[in-house]
Amino acid sequence: MSSRIYFASSNRHKFEEAKSILAGFGLDLKFYRCSLEEVQDERLEKIARHKAREAYSMISKPVIVEDVGLFISSLKGFPGPYSSYVFDTLGNKGLLKLVSRDRTARFRSVIAYCGARDRVMLFSSNVRGRIAGREKGSRWGYDPIFIPEGHSLTYSQIPDKNLISHRYLALRKFANWYLHTRKSVGP
Repeated sequence: MSSRIYFASSNRHKFEEAKSILAGFGLDLKFYRCSLEEVQDERLEKIARHKAREAYSMISKPVIVEDVGLFISSLKGFPGPYSSYVFDTLGNKGLLKLVSRDRTARFRSVIAYCGARDRVMLFSSNVRGRIAGREKGSRWGYDPIFIPEGHSLTYSQIPDKNLISHRYLALRKFANWYLHTRKSVGP
Protein backbone atom coordinates (compact mmCIF):
# COMPACT_ATOMS: atom_id res chain seq x y z
CA MET A 1 0.00 0.00 0.00
CA SER A 2 1.49 3.31 -1.11
CA SER A 3 2.30 6.00 1.44
CA ARG A 4 1.69 8.81 -1.07
CA ILE A 5 -1.94 9.83 -1.36
CA TYR A 6 -3.37 12.46 -3.68
CA PHE A 7 -6.36 14.68 -3.03
CA ALA A 8 -8.20 15.25 -6.31
CA SER A 9 -10.20 18.45 -6.51
CA SER A 10 -10.45 21.83 -8.14
CA ASN A 11 -10.89 23.36 -4.67
CA ARG A 12 -7.56 24.28 -3.09
CA HIS A 13 -9.30 25.27 0.20
CA LYS A 14 -10.62 21.72 0.66
CA PHE A 15 -7.16 20.34 -0.06
CA GLU A 16 -5.47 22.67 2.45
CA GLU A 17 -7.90 21.62 5.19
CA ALA A 18 -7.55 17.93 4.34
CA LYS A 19 -3.73 18.21 4.24
CA SER A 20 -3.68 19.90 7.64
CA ILE A 21 -6.02 17.30 9.14
CA LEU A 22 -4.18 14.27 7.74
CA ALA A 23 -0.79 15.68 8.79
CA GLY A 24 -2.04 15.18 12.35
CA PHE A 25 -2.15 11.45 11.58
CA GLY A 26 1.28 11.44 9.99
CA LEU A 27 -0.04 11.27 6.42
CA ASP A 28 1.34 13.48 3.67
CA LEU A 29 -1.30 14.53 1.18
CA LYS A 30 -0.45 15.83 -2.31
CA PHE A 31 -2.75 18.01 -4.40
CA TYR A 32 -3.96 16.83 -7.78
CA ARG A 33 -5.84 19.77 -9.28
CA CYS A 34 -8.52 18.58 -11.66
CA SER A 35 -12.15 19.00 -12.57
CA LEU A 36 -14.13 15.84 -12.00
CA GLU A 37 -17.52 14.99 -13.42
CA GLU A 38 -20.24 15.70 -10.88
CA VAL A 39 -22.90 13.07 -11.45
CA GLN A 40 -26.36 14.21 -10.40
CA ASP A 41 -27.65 12.05 -7.59
CA GLU A 42 -29.33 12.44 -4.21
CA ARG A 43 -26.61 10.33 -2.54
CA LEU A 44 -23.24 11.88 -1.77
CA GLU A 45 -21.78 8.36 -1.63
CA LYS A 46 -22.61 7.68 -5.28
CA ILE A 47 -21.16 11.05 -6.32
CA ALA A 48 -17.96 10.54 -4.32
CA ARG A 49 -17.49 6.96 -5.57
CA HIS A 50 -17.81 8.11 -9.18
CA LYS A 51 -15.34 10.98 -8.67
CA ALA A 52 -12.80 8.69 -6.95
CA ARG A 53 -12.85 6.22 -9.82
CA GLU A 54 -12.52 9.02 -12.35
CA ALA A 55 -9.61 10.60 -10.46
CA TYR A 56 -7.84 7.24 -10.17
CA SER A 57 -8.23 6.66 -13.90
CA MET A 58 -6.52 10.03 -14.51
CA ILE A 59 -3.43 9.48 -12.36
CA SER A 60 -3.31 5.74 -11.53
CA LYS A 61 -2.20 6.54 -7.97
CA PRO A 62 -3.96 6.25 -4.61
CA VAL A 63 -6.39 9.14 -4.42
CA ILE A 64 -9.07 10.56 -2.19
CA VAL A 65 -11.92 12.85 -3.12
CA GLU A 66 -14.55 14.47 -0.97
CA ASP A 67 -18.15 15.28 -1.60
CA VAL A 68 -19.92 17.50 0.89
CA GLY A 69 -23.49 18.55 1.41
CA LEU A 70 -25.21 21.09 3.62
CA PHE A 71 -28.69 19.79 4.44
CA ILE A 72 -31.10 22.40 5.83
CA SER A 73 -34.23 21.05 7.54
CA SER A 74 -36.63 23.87 6.62
CA LEU A 75 -35.59 23.46 2.97
CA LYS A 76 -36.24 19.70 3.06
CA GLY A 77 -32.53 18.92 2.88
CA PHE A 78 -31.70 21.49 0.21
CA PRO A 79 -29.05 22.24 -1.00
CA GLY A 80 -27.71 18.78 -0.05
CA PRO A 81 -25.72 17.25 -2.92
CA TYR A 82 -26.11 20.50 -4.88
CA SER A 83 -24.31 22.60 -2.25
CA SER A 84 -21.41 23.61 -4.46
CA TYR A 85 -23.67 24.77 -7.28
CA VAL A 86 -25.97 26.64 -4.89
CA PHE A 87 -23.00 28.37 -3.27
CA ASP A 88 -21.66 29.40 -6.69
CA THR A 89 -25.05 30.74 -7.81
CA LEU A 90 -26.76 32.08 -4.65
CA GLY A 91 -23.90 32.37 -2.18
CA ASN A 92 -24.47 32.58 1.55
CA LYS A 93 -26.60 35.73 1.34
CA GLY A 94 -28.98 34.14 -1.15
CA LEU A 95 -29.25 30.93 0.85
CA LEU A 96 -29.94 32.85 4.07
CA LYS A 97 -32.94 34.49 2.38
CA LEU A 98 -34.46 31.03 1.79
CA VAL A 99 -34.13 29.72 5.35
CA SER A 100 -37.19 29.98 7.59
CA ARG A 101 -37.44 29.97 11.37
CA ASP A 102 -36.35 26.32 11.52
CA ARG A 103 -32.62 26.79 11.08
CA THR A 104 -31.54 23.24 11.95
CA ALA A 105 -29.07 21.76 9.51
CA ARG A 106 -26.33 19.21 9.13
CA PHE A 107 -23.10 19.10 7.21
CA ARG A 108 -22.21 15.73 5.67
CA SER A 109 -18.83 14.75 4.30
CA VAL A 110 -18.06 11.64 2.28
CA ILE A 111 -14.42 10.76 1.64
CA ALA A 112 -13.84 8.23 -1.13
CA TYR A 113 -10.47 6.49 -1.40
CA CYS A 114 -9.47 4.64 -4.55
CA GLY A 115 -6.20 2.70 -4.59
CA ALA A 116 -7.13 0.42 -7.46
CA ARG A 117 -9.43 0.92 -10.43
CA ASP A 118 -12.48 -0.91 -9.05
CA ARG A 119 -11.99 -0.68 -5.31
CA VAL A 120 -13.40 2.39 -3.57
CA MET A 121 -13.68 2.76 0.19
CA LEU A 122 -16.10 5.31 1.66
CA PHE A 123 -15.84 7.18 4.96
CA SER A 124 -18.60 9.55 6.02
CA SER A 125 -19.56 11.81 8.86
CA ASN A 126 -22.29 14.25 9.86
CA VAL A 127 -22.18 17.31 12.07
CA ARG A 128 -25.50 18.66 13.25
CA GLY A 129 -26.00 22.34 13.86
CA ARG A 130 -27.94 25.35 12.71
CA ILE A 131 -27.78 28.15 10.17
CA ALA A 132 -26.80 31.55 11.55
CA GLY A 133 -29.02 34.58 10.92
CA ARG A 134 -26.22 36.31 9.02
CA GLU A 135 -22.67 35.64 7.86
CA LYS A 136 -20.15 35.65 10.69
CA GLY A 137 -16.43 35.30 10.05
CA SER A 138 -14.53 35.23 6.82
CA ARG A 139 -13.58 31.67 5.87
CA TRP A 140 -14.67 30.17 2.59
CA GLY A 141 -17.82 28.31 1.61
CA TYR A 142 -20.65 27.86 4.09
CA ASP A 143 -18.32 28.22 7.10
CA PRO A 144 -19.58 31.76 7.88
CA ILE A 145 -23.20 30.57 8.28
CA PHE A 146 -22.95 27.10 9.89
CA ILE A 147 -22.94 26.85 13.70
CA PRO A 148 -22.13 23.30 14.85
CA GLU A 149 -24.18 21.80 17.67
CA GLY A 150 -22.79 22.66 21.10
CA HIS A 151 -21.19 25.89 19.85
CA SER A 152 -22.30 29.50 19.59
CA LEU A 153 -19.82 30.42 16.85
CA THR A 154 -19.83 29.61 13.14
CA TYR A 155 -17.18 27.34 11.64
CA SER A 156 -15.48 30.54 10.42
CA GLN A 157 -15.17 31.85 13.96
CA ILE A 158 -13.96 28.62 15.60
CA PRO A 159 -10.14 28.58 15.64
CA ASP A 160 -9.90 24.77 15.89
CA LYS A 161 -12.60 24.00 13.30
CA ASN A 162 -10.36 21.31 11.79
CA LEU A 163 -10.70 19.29 15.00
CA ILE A 164 -14.52 19.20 15.02
CA SER A 165 -15.71 19.53 11.43
CA HIS A 166 -17.55 16.99 9.29
CA ARG A 167 -14.42 16.87 7.10
CA TYR A 168 -12.19 16.10 10.10
CA LEU A 169 -14.47 13.31 11.33
CA ALA A 170 -14.64 11.62 7.90
CA LEU A 171 -10.89 12.04 7.32
CA ARG A 172 -10.18 10.62 10.78
CA LYS A 173 -12.14 7.49 9.84
CA PHE A 174 -10.16 7.26 6.60
CA ALA A 175 -6.78 7.82 8.33
CA ASN A 176 -7.48 5.19 10.99
CA TRP A 177 -8.53 2.66 8.33
CA TYR A 178 -5.60 3.53 6.05
CA LEU A 179 -2.97 3.33 8.80
CA HIS A 180 -4.41 0.07 10.16
CA THR A 181 -4.58 -1.46 6.66
CA ARG A 182 -1.08 -0.28 5.80
CA LYS A 183 0.26 -1.73 9.04
CA SER A 184 -1.45 -5.07 8.30
CA VAL A 185 -0.25 -5.21 4.67
CA GLY A 186 3.15 -3.60 5.18
CA PRO A 187 4.82 -0.79 3.20
